[in-house]
Amino acid sequence: MKLLKITWISCLIASSALTGCAAKLSPWERGNLAKPQMALETNDLDSTIMKHTFSSKESATGGYGVGGGGCGCN
Repeated sequence: MKLLKITWISCLIASSALTGCAAKLSPWERGNLAKPQMALETNDLDSTIMKHTFSSKESATGGYGVGGGGCGCN
């Protein structure tokens, strides 16, 4: 019984020690964390052209907001 109590208390202490605290950032502090190398797409024009080319070659629409068919007219 005593071993169970010690185990329970040690698990409780360990779980409280392992939890992280997240500080809420102010809008003016977020600019320090937003670096260009963290962007999903580095060049907007290049990604737009690649999406258009992909939708034209695959004859598929949707997902990127690109309309049209295989000819690339739209």
